[in-house]
Amino acid sequence: MNKFGGDWTKIKIEILVNYAKAFLSIMKGRKYYKLLYFDGFAGSGFISKDKKKDVEITVGAARRIIEISDPRPFDIYYFVEKDPKNFKLLKQNTKEAFPEKKIHVIREDCNKKIIDLANYLRDPENKNVRTLAYIDPCGMQVEWRSIESLKGLPLDMWILVPTGLGVNRLLTRNGNISDIWIERLEKFLGLSGKEIEKRFYSKKLEQTLFGEESMKTKERGAIKKSAEIYQERLKEIFKFVSEPYELKNSQNSIMYHLFLTSNNKAAVKIGNDIVKKYNN
Repeated sequence: MNKFGGDWTKIKIEILVNYAKAFLSIMKGRKYYKLLYFDGFAGSGFISKDKKKDVEITVGAARRIIEISDPRPFDIYYFVEKDPKNFKLLKQNTKEAFPEKKIHVIREDCNKKIIDLANYLRDPENKNVRTLAYIDPCGMQVEWRSIESLKGLPLDMWILVPTGLGVNRLLTRNGNISDIWIERLEKFLGLSGKEIEKRFYSKKLEQTLFGEESMKTKERGAIKKSAEIYQERLKEIFKFVSEPYELKNSQNSIMYHLFLTSNNKAAVKIGNDIVKKYNN
């Protein structure tokens, strides 16, 4: 069972469910469209919050979406989960719990399945498919090449970006970043190491015992800047990108930014209206 991250765990699910209901309302009278829901990090179907004497259980996004019947349900549900234990529970809590629904539960890396989704939607036989995707990683597992594969497709996507919990932690203060971390940043942002350095660091000459040396310093506001950069990158793939919902911990530090992307202007307007209700 997935572990509870905080109140924002529930809020991001509420944002998704609110949007899904709006999406399905618009599609209610358009029976010629086949509606696909894709979840790249579906978890187990339930989320647990440990307390001193008991455990509070939250219904996860996968179950919440399956349970929507009004104004109409999705036609196909596609859940991806790499962890073997969560995968087994997810199958029980979705496919086996709702045998009348067309549910696929796959144990695989999300990046591969996002690219498979893109190929599926590009097939002329699937031209009537409209997709709502939810990409909700706990870290920096999503590679930019996967997101790039979705360009030009009829797909709305909510994506959780680990700006504080991921990108910012890998950006060291002095700019001496290990090769492994640089590679992770490059794959995640789709930028070269030099471009990342240019975006997040400033250089200045300092006088040392051995003469002048060029010193790198991490710019202030790296979390906000990483959100802006990712939003900018998303706009290269999708025509419209929402303002983000900021997910904060108990110390009020930003850990993630949640964005909606779409090639439909009205979709992002709906997303922005939902986000405004929850952003403090």
